[in-house]
Amino acid sequence: MKTVSNFAYVLLLGVLLAAPFLGAYPVFMMKLMCFALFASSFNLLLGYTGLLSFGHAAFFGGAAYVTGHVVKVWGLTPEVGLVAGAGIGAVLGWVFGLLAIRRQGIYFAMITLALAQMIYFFALQVPFTGGEDGLQGVPRGKLFGVVDLGNDLTMYYVTLVVVVAAFLLIWRVVQSPFGQVLRGIKENEPRAISLGYDVSRFKLLAFVLSAALAGLAGSLKTLVLGFATLTDVHWSSSGSVILMTLVGGLGMLSGPLVGATVIVALENKLGELGNALSSLLGIEWLRTLGDSVTIVTGLIFVVCVLAFRRGIMGELESWLRRFTRRTHEDTP
Repeated sequence: MKTVSNFAYVLLLGVLLAAPFLGAYPVFMMKLMCFALFASSFNLLLGYTGLLSFGHAAFFGGAAYVTGHVVKVWGLTPEVGLVAGAGIGAVLGWVFGLLAIRRQGIYFAMITLALAQMIYFFALQVPFTGGEDGLQGVPRGKLFGVVDLGNDLTMYYVTLVVVVAAFLLIWRVVQSPFGQVLRGIKENEPRAISLGYDVSRFKLLAFVLSAALAGLAGSLKTLVLGFATLTDVHWSSSGSVILMTLVGGLGMLSGPLVGATVIVALENKLGELGNALSSLLGIEWLRTLGDSVTIVTGLIFVVCVLAFRRGIMGELESWLRRFTRRTHEDTP
């Protein structure tokens, strides 16, 4: 099973490397990778530590605004903007974590949501964010003052390198002794305490790391699309990342990647799908699907919860295990 998983990751990397030459739209693919990283950062917190945060939009959107300001207003290079975005994500994660990790369950989730809403209203009021108009026209600049990111193809491969590096970091954390302790906290927190682990400290470290990676995703998104808006810090963005993680498969490295692909593709292609179905079936109201993204994604979430309790990748892994077991049993 592990060999199959490794082969799938190598195959996915090969597809991503070749995607611009296979007709894929680079900007869409970059947006997809940013949200895949966002979902992966959230999965590190919920899937491996068991902490349900409703405030991840604060890290994603806060970093998006900071990176935009650093690059556009201060005129610094994009790598400085990325570091600043990840840094502000980590700082916000540390503050949120200090206030929330001593609570559990719904109380933890509500505290993170309340804190994230404070960041939203702060972004709405302060001048440097642009208020309801957002921060527009953020230039990509030149990486290290040399590599021009204005070219979509160049920006695509820089984004790919950053996302792959972040994904490898998450993989290493999950496989490390630190990651095993996080799993232990998720499965049985009282037992982890009885073994002498400082559970609050481990939770805080996981929260800060998850927030920093979410900030990196928001920073990349600002450079790719050239803007940061209130949508990035709105509670609906926190809901979207939860949906991506659950649809793809909670507690699996590949789950958020698949979930982000499904949700982002739906948001971008739903209008085209509605027009095609309307022409095929002759049902005129299907043309309005593009304006009903939240309804359709909600329906998909309900279907996944009812039919794919483990998420898409969780069900696929379960099927592969059953298939492998039957194959071995049938082999004389």
